[in-house]
Amino acid sequence: MDLGLSGAKVLVTGASRGIGRAIARAFAEEGADLALCARGERALEAEAEQLVEHAGARVFTRALDVTDHDALPVFVEEAAGALGGLDVLVSNVSGGSAPTPDQWQRGFDADLMPFVRLTEAAEPHLKASGQGAVVLISSTSALHTTRPAGPRSYGAVKAALNHHAASLARSWAPDGVRVNTVSPGPIEFPGGGWERRKENDPDFYESIRGRIPYGRLGRPEEVARATAFLSSPAATFVTGQNLSVDGGFLDRIA
Repeated sequence: MDLGLSGAKVLVTGASRGIGRAIARAFAEEGADLALCARGERALEAEAEQLVEHAGARVFTRALDVTDHDALPVFVEEAAGALGGLDVLVSNVSGGSAPTPDQWQRGFDADLMPFVRLTEAAEPHLKASGQGAVVLISSTSALHTTRPAGPRSYGAVKAALNHHAASLARSWAPDGVRVNTVSPGPIEFPGGGWERRKENDPDFYESIRGRIPYGRLGRPEEVARATAFLSSPAATFVTGQNLSVDGGFLDRIA
């Protein structure tokens, strides 16, 4: 299927590793132009070089921390200027799920507010696009409670993000902008949290793997392909949806 993303102007946060990097690569392979940000400048520039070399993509990068909420609107404007507009916004960065004492504040600063500030800044560009699309990378943690650990911030913050994304979808639909959510289940990649759990807590890792009907954890590229589809003109009548990419991990009826 031709997704119709050739020449699309796409902004992706957290694009230097893991799911974010896979998303950037998926869009580049579809012929999109990219604006990417991440905290690590060296890794970000190395990824940009790969995208240019192997996919011929036009890539604009900026090293920044999404918890610097004032920097995000600046990045959006710089990206729109460099690419000549914005068609797609993918919000991918997260503060993670570690149950540290500051977990609630970290979730607010690194998950919730970056999405709010990004969408606020990108709104005029997306509405001017004619094919504007937003994809929020959330988590299946928003869709079930944590057992046996009890309440933690991660799922609650992700649920708040899902609610805001769904509200934006209804609000922006008359202007032709679609907003959808992709909720990955456990996703494994080199250097990622699940690889560390596999090494440090193999019993827990195996307990999670055993709950996935596919018999394995997911891969970043599987999340990336779902993201590219929902962002594309191939999904023009899909908005306000939350697509779980989890191999059947969640035992529920949508």
